[in-house]
Amino acid sequence: MICNLCPRNCGAERNENNGFGFCKMPSQPVLARASKHIWEEPCIAGEGGAGAVFFSGCTLKCCFCQNFEISHFNKGKKISVQRLAEIFRELEGEGCSSIDLVNPTHFSDSIISAFEIYKPSIPIVYNSSGYDSVSTLKRFEGIVDVYLPDIKYFDTAVSSKYAACPDYFEKASAALLEMKRQTGECEFENGLMTKGLLVRHLVLPSNINDSKKILWWIKNNLGENTFVSLMSQYTPFADAKKHKEINRRLFTAEYDKVVDYFFEIGLKNGFMQEKTSASADFIPKFDNFGV
Repeated sequence: MICNLCPRNCGAERNENNGFGFCKMPSQPVLARASKHIWEEPCIAGEGGAGAVFFSGCTLKCCFCQNFEISHFNKGKKISVQRLAEIFRELEGEGCSSIDLVNPTHFSDSIISAFEIYKPSIPIVYNSSGYDSVSTLKRFEGIVDVYLPDIKYFDTAVSSKYAACPDYFEKASAALLEMKRQTGECEFENGLMTKGLLVRHLVLPSNINDSKKILWWIKNNLGENTFVSLMSQYTPFADAKKHKEINRRLFTAEYDKVVDYFFEIGLKNGFMQEKTSASADFIPKFDNFGV
């Protein structure tokens, strides 16, 4: 395949065994873990936990990524589309509340093909960095029930510095608007989100103003009722050490300022994290379990 699935628009060749684009992934899916995951937001994990399918490779590769083993170093196991469909069935059979597709963008073709083989009856969650192409997202309309994107950066200088991605906000904002168009207002059943958009934002040290700009955009473009997960779990991994201002954990005062701003501007639905979430203990083992 000649790949233009993500906004990088590499136009690079990807075959069953090798990939020559930004993500360095082959066309066949590569997974690092597929298992019940209880640490997602309560409305995603539900009572049975999220059936998290961790795809290897990444279209963004933030310098501080906590999942750097799979996003930067592509750790994982190549599988067939048929096996991916079987994994969806197995996670559903284990009692998971949802199928949580973690970082799925660059394997969109394979994922859609797998759902043609078997589509679970539990909610399908598209859990991405937000750096998605609208054209790719449109192919998931009627397949994905819940979109769970990050919106990481507002200013071009920030996204360029930490992800070599000057057009991040331009592309991510368009992607979130498309996600909202597809799902409409959120729907719940027994506390589980069955349809809708839940936007995540990781508050970065020394970048409070960028976080405020993102919240202002959400309120004015997605609406005051948008569900937002404000994350305080930032821990300096990978190449964060190259940037002094983020080579530390988030101060409580920094996070509190962003939370206060969330309420000041009239956003109504949010999930807030405790500072204890900033720990490597919550990172899954990428050991091919369940693959």
